[in-house]
Amino acid sequence: MNTPSAAEPTRTATARPRRFAAWREHHRWSAVASLRHLLRRPLGTLLTVTVMGLALALPLLFYLLLDNLDGLGRGLERNPALNVFLEAGQGNAQAEALARSWRERADVQAVTVKTPQQGLDELAAQQGFSGVLHALDEHNPLPYVLEVTPRQDLDAVAVAHLAEQLRGEHGVAQVQDGTLWRQRLDALLALGRRLTAVLALWLTLAAVLIVANSIRMDIAGRREEIRVLQLLGASPGFVRRPYLYAGAWYGGLAGVLAALLVAAVEAALAEPAARLALAYGGRLQLHGLPPWLLLAVPPAAALLGWLGARGVCAWQLRRSR
Repeated sequence: MNTPSAAEPTRTATARPRRFAAWREHHRWSAVASLRHLLRRPLGTLLTVTVMGLALALPLLFYLLLDNLDGLGRGLERNPALNVFLEAGQGNAQAEALARSWRERADVQAVTVKTPQQGLDELAAQQGFSGVLHALDEHNPLPYVLEVTPRQDLDAVAVAHLAEQLRGEHGVAQVQDGTLWRQRLDALLALGRRLTAVLALWLTLAAVLIVANSIRMDIAGRREEIRVLQLLGASPGFVRRPYLYAGAWYGGLAGVLAALLVAAVEAALAEPAARLALAYGGRLQLHGLPPWLLLAVPPAAALLGWLGARGVCAWQLRRSR
């Protein structure tokens, strides 16, 4: 009767570290060998990486554009005010009376009366109006204007309701809502973000398919080598591992290219953006993507490349059995 030897547990315990060391060594070899294989085909690798890098850079550039447009709106937006234009026959007494009445409203933060002369002086400070204003010295056609600042916690619906109520006051000719442009900009930005999300999804899928097609062609060119490995008893993981690393290299290099393209666009726009901010008195703060996002692009793209290679390897190796 055979009895288990005392040396068998020892052999099992020592075999596990050896298997792990062999597994780790094959991962290292696969990573290096796949990179060398890509470098032996520089033109094909360059084309694949460039197309994938452009596909990844486009959503980032759209996001950069939308983020700066949103910041541009916030930079231009002062405390939203309603400009209430009085009728031509209304004088200072009527304007002050309306201002005192509106200051007592719970939804109004402040009311400022702007006289016709103040309006004329503001026009005089702008270029191109000096000749016209010189002819208006004797008669000023501008009306009294009341700048009504709503309470800051009011939403757009409440501000619109306030404007409608002020429009119904006696002596009011017109109410100009200074927040309408911001509402329209927000609607356009919401549409732009949705389009960017859809574009990012489709371009991400395109990037995965680009890697998958490159790996498929690589597997097709080395089909005989794969069959020999399978006949020798190589596991599916052993066979596909170099191709997975090749996909990760494709994705990682494309991610680096995409991050560099975005950084180059930011650098090219830095000087014009600074001049634009200076023209608006420094209120505009145009900025680039956060550094953590650019640093996250290469590893995320490498993961996409790995996933693309994993899918096509499973399909191709199943066909080659």
